[in-house]
Amino acid sequence: MKTKKELIEFIYGPDSVESIAKRIDRLQDQWSSLIKVPKIPRAKLPLSQNDVIMISYGDSIQKNGITPLQALKEFSDLWLKDHISGIHILPFSPYTSDDGFSVVDYRKINPDLGSWEDVEELGEHFNLMFDLVLNHCSVSSPWFKGFLAGDEKYSRYFHRVDPSTDLSTVFRPRALPLLTEFETSRGKEHVWTTFSPDQVDLDFSNPDVLLEFLDIFLLYASKGAQIIRLDAIGFLWKEIGTSCMHHPKTHAIVQLYRAVLNDVAPHIILLTETNVPHKDNISYFGTGRDEAHMVYQFTLPPLTLDAFIRESAVHLTDWAHSLPRVNSDHSYFNFMSSHDGIGVLPARGYLNEDEVDHLIDVVRTRGGRVSYKATADGEIPYELNINFRDAVNNPDFPVELKAMQFLSSQAVMLVMAGVPGIYVHSLLGSGNWTQGVDESGINRRINREKLDSHQLVKELEEEDSLRRLIYLGYRGLLKIRRSRKAFDPSSPQTILKLDDEVFALIRTAYDSSESILCLQNTSRRRLHMVIDGRNCPIPLPGSCDCLTSGGSVIEAEEGRWEIILEPFEVCWVAF
Repeated sequence: MKTKKELIEFIYGPDSVESIAKRIDRLQDQWSSLIKVPKIPRAKLPLSQNDVIMISYGDSIQKNGITPLQALKEFSDLWLKDHISGIHILPFSPYTSDDGFSVVDYRKINPDLGSWEDVEELGEHFNLMFDLVLNHCSVSSPWFKGFLAGDEKYSRYFHRVDPSTDLSTVFRPRALPLLTEFETSRGKEHVWTTFSPDQVDLDFSNPDVLLEFLDIFLLYASKGAQIIRLDAIGFLWKEIGTSCMHHPKTHAIVQLYRAVLNDVAPHIILLTETNVPHKDNISYFGTGRDEAHMVYQFTLPPLTLDAFIRESAVHLTDWAHSLPRVNSDHSYFNFMSSHDGIGVLPARGYLNEDEVDHLIDVVRTRGGRVSYKATADGEIPYELNINFRDAVNNPDFPVELKAMQFLSSQAVMLVMAGVPGIYVHSLLGSGNWTQGVDESGINRRINREKLDSHQLVKELEEEDSLRRLIYLGYRGLLKIRRSRKAFDPSSPQTILKLDDEVFALIRTAYDSSESILCLQNTSRRRLHMVIDGRNCPIPLPGSCDCLTSGGSVIEAEEGRWEIILEPFEVCWVAF
């Protein structure tokens, strides 16, 4: 593990090491007394099988008479407290676009959501995850206004680029121009805008920018964040002539922030968000102990969706089998759905072109949209914008089978090594919000509905409604997961290759006290399986304990089990 001074030297050169190191030390001294560090074992990632994170906007649940953050707390306290351990509040600062990801002031709470007091009260019963949107900010931010006005402090906060510069090698996530022209006190200038003309990229080659965000980083730690998510981190460092993705200096900055955490807030988890191919994504583990504590499993959603659409888990199984084993210091952040869409890029290399095209066609027939990115060869599909329930569900199925089909897809995430991140609309069984797309013209709004608390509760209490069936089913799976040591984020997993339709694995507790066989049927077929030494490398005992109501162990003898799975059933068996 490199020291902070070694990292500073790599990023900024030898002449800057001492001055930057002293400034970092001052920030650490300033914030250390304000950060409450719980007494936790230092030898292990401070997470367990009990950790389940719900992903939500601050205003995903609303109620008249109270702030949205208060409404989120009230609903979560009543309906979710015993089922999840934490809440990821998506960007909560004042913003101008991109539903929060074009930040105006990182140190404030959007008054439309509530206050810092509301955030801290939400943290009374739940661990909190905060977003640090550090690649870009809003053009309406004081920083960029100062840049436009010629304020010397902000003159190097952003990237000025001659429009004649060859930028053809730069990775593009959007079908939009990379540079945007602005009128400044110096005249017209072109500024780097990776995601939109309202989101100007910050220049981390200026150490003042790194230190500005380190101060915000530590502010969030003082406000109770247990996990800090580094948004769009892969784009951070720009070097003309490269792709400007996953630059070695980007990795060094993540390592530097990790080193600061180790000093002043060792209980806080660093999570990197990189919607890219799997190999690049897991590179943010670094050595496994010096960079991100967790990385997103961006390949998981598209491959799971493919499995349930084609009713074949072969590709999902092959990918899961290839995953590097985590250690006690790092793990995966597993998710199926989020405020964004389902990435196509992470599936390439696992799905062939015909399978990707089929996925896109089905999503469109089920009410979804497709977003595109620019490449040298033209625009290609980048993201499927659809609610995950409606993407998975066959619209011709009866409501009970739809609930089983969706819950089976979610069980894939719950059993894999790592921490589950469950989007609020998945946990509560929401569907496509096409009204949001039609009103805004923004494809991603299809999965960003704002729920009225009273109406939501009414639907959750409605007998045999799809929303209620999903919520109750999810609650049952979470109760099992949170009670078993084998589901610790760092517990080993063994992927099994059984019937093509089944996603199967065994999780084994770190102390070897228990193992759990997890079977998820991705198909409408009734499956009769024999599991023995030919397809299972872990010895099976002559007795077992079926944890779920789904699945039937019709025979269990030493070294051989016979199991029946009904369509889309989930079967978890402890031994």
